[in-house]
Amino acid sequence: MFMNPSITDRVSCPPVKPPTCDDLAAKARGTVADVVRCVGSAITSRPDRMRLKSVLICLAMLALPAAAAAPLPAPRQVEIAEGNITLHAQLYRPDGDGPFPTVIALHGCGGLAGHSEPVAPRYRDWAEQLLTSGHAVLLPDSYRSRELGPQCRIREHQVQNRRARVADINAARQWLVQQKWVAKNRISLIGWGNGAAALLWAVRPQLWSRNAEPDFRSAVAFYPDCRTSFGLGWSARVPTLVLIGARDDVTSSSACHQMIDGARGRSALARIVIYPEAYHDFDRANLPLHAVAASDADMAERGHIGTDADARKDAQKQVAEWLSR
Repeated sequence: MFMNPSITDRVSCPPVKPPTCDDLAAKARGTVADVVRCVGSAITSRPDRMRLKSVLICLAMLALPAAAAAPLPAPRQVEIAEGNITLHAQLYRPDGDGPFPTVIALHGCGGLAGHSEPVAPRYRDWAEQLLTSGHAVLLPDSYRSRELGPQCRIREHQVQNRRARVADINAARQWLVQQKWVAKNRISLIGWGNGAAALLWAVRPQLWSRNAEPDFRSAVAFYPDCRTSFGLGWSARVPTLVLIGARDDVTSSSACHQMIDGARGRSALARIVIYPEAYHDFDRANLPLHAVAASDADMAERGHIGTDADARKDAQKQVAEWLSR
């Protein structure tokens, strides 16, 4: 295990009792060898499994600052040929040769980019979490690739979910399977809002093609608009998880619940988690709950958005478990 010398070179083993995690954190004054000696002391003097487990967890926690301190790779833009357009996408890729499990991440109606950066903070946050867990992340920019801005307040969307955005998803997947560093049988989808609605189209059995094997591994949809999919008798060919707040007044949790219930028995595994106190955009970091303003062109016309810390934390866990299937 690699450890940051600035952390481990101050660890000393408490002389009387086996070290607890608090002991090691509070009295960090030794070397990596001292840490190993502490673990050995704990195992020898108190050979019960719970003590060993707690010490090993502690060592993992001590290693976390080293990982956190290391700068994550910045995204790089890739160009993907798609019919009569070039699909621009941002790629986060772990160091090394792979092959890596890979996620195609689909932005919402506000678009992918931030005010002065190619990836808005809300998507960068998730991309970096996935990157830290060993995933590569590809974020297609469905709007700027077509020289369009946010589509949240556009009555007639110029980029249709069931056509253009599904075409983007398929083009991104086709590009990924040609990359040697991609684990071709572990390509998954994740989407937010408008991107999640496109995801629901992309995983329908009717859109499967033998030419697209291996299929997507799994899919995660954050607060999609499920009303159209429910009305059309939605089902999925790959395991699909929907995460939404019960108080979401931008989209409808009840429509998503009915959609998932209606798919049972004629679909791949489909599951929904409804967070009782959460609103739209609950997974965004540090976003105070507020009503959407008329000036917010990159947000829905109405409703409330804001972070729900508990729902955000659970969603991170749910996503990690779902993608590891």
